[in-house]
Amino acid sequence: MADPKGFLTTGREVARTRPAEERVKDWNEVYVPGSLLPIISKQAGRCMDCGIPFCHNGCPLGNLIPEWNDYAYREDWTAASERLHATNNFPEFTGRLCPAPCESACVLAINQPAVTIKNVEVSIIDKAWDSGDVTPQPPERLSGKTVAVIGSGPAGLAAAQQLTRAGHTVAVYERADRIGGLLRYGIPEFKMEKSHINRRIEQMRAEGTKFRTEIEIGRDIDAAKLRKRYDAVVIAAGATVSRDLPVPGRGLNGVHFAMEYLPLSNKVQEGDLTVSPISAEGKHVVVIGGGDTGADCVGTAHRQGAASVTQLEIMPKPGEERAAHQPWPTFPMLYKVTSAHEEGGERVYSVSTTHFEGDEDGNVQFLHLVEVEFKDGKLEQKPGTERKIPAQLVTLAMGFTGTDQENGLVEQFGLALDERGNIARDADFATNVPGVYVAGDAGRGQSLIVWAIAEGRSAARGVDRMLTGASDLPAPIRPTDRALTV
Repeated sequence: MADPKGFLTTGREVARTRPAEERVKDWNEVYVPGSLLPIISKQAGRCMDCGIPFCHNGCPLGNLIPEWNDYAYREDWTAASERLHATNNFPEFTGRLCPAPCESACVLAINQPAVTIKNVEVSIIDKAWDSGDVTPQPPERLSGKTVAVIGSGPAGLAAAQQLTRAGHTVAVYERADRIGGLLRYGIPEFKMEKSHINRRIEQMRAEGTKFRTEIEIGRDIDAAKLRKRYDAVVIAAGATVSRDLPVPGRGLNGVHFAMEYLPLSNKVQEGDLTVSPISAEGKHVVVIGGGDTGADCVGTAHRQGAASVTQLEIMPKPGEERAAHQPWPTFPMLYKVTSAHEEGGERVYSVSTTHFEGDEDGNVQFLHLVEVEFKDGKLEQKPGTERKIPAQLVTLAMGFTGTDQENGLVEQFGLALDERGNIARDADFATNVPGVYVAGDAGRGQSLIVWAIAEGRSAARGVDRMLTGASDLPAPIRPTDRALTV
């Protein structure tokens, strides 16, 4: 264990963020560079030798959290990195982007602030990169088997790296112009700078993974032909169909899906564009959806110089403490203030959009809303609460409904779907088509980055076993496993 009295003598301290008025002027990550290392060893020392580490239940990857907390406390960064990579291919991604269900399940969190597990994780991996401890791990021998991975998000990359290291020849197909999926074009630069993706890609290239960009399976290459070309296929195409809002005025100019809006700002940061074609500059911006994607839209609008930013959420405002029906160690719904919310804007809860109003040129100008409440388990409008707010740019960030079926991938493979519209799979992550597997949101539905990586690792084991008859690769989860929630 780490410091036996650490949780008694040391209070929780998290990474410092740069002043809001400073960081909205650039697109760099919001945290003060280097602010964690001076404090992180003591923070890791708060891990309390709890006997049964429920943080393992909160994290689907099975991260060895008490072990790398101990190494971080002792400042044995090489050993900490080894323990971290034993269960997670990309801890620099999860350490920045995961909402940390492990911390909600931390035993210390029963009656004290949890261990800063996420901050310890990102400190270990950043130190590992700086120290040269992260190196390519090419296989000792090749199997002679080939695998195609469709999609280069966290699930696809994890599956590809595991299978490459097992000795198979792996090619990753990505329909965008760069590798990374939503990590590349859905996550703003201020949450994760894309240099973190780039160096992982270079590591994977050195290990032998091949990457094919700007190729959409189903449109550019027939899925059935792809299947004949490879010994196995892993579909990790994500759940990219955005949930729409079919109300009057939806077709007005200026109403966009979040995934139409966010990638363009990332294109600007990549140097492909000088100015985003969908910009919030000088506009009254309304973000519909109270989740992380909505917060990404809020932070992006701030940096583009919006006149105002309002975020709408149909659900009631969550509490700041655990509700009785969401007991430890479940992941509770709590009021969360992200870095984007610290930068300004208004958050409005328990409201529903009734329609949009535009000008004579077809541009959105106002959003009409009404307050709502739950009665007998149903959401009902409250009479007399209708009003309108200025809205010259509206982003729809209400989640995703499933994998893309319009590109022909599902039909051409002949894939069966489950009752929720996801690609069906068995206990080995295999679909109904021999040799075709599915990992990540395409099979699970919209989920967290830790679940995506866990799915990629688990699907890789299924593929490896099919190709070779046995597998030593880990499988941290089953397709039927679900998050620790109520």
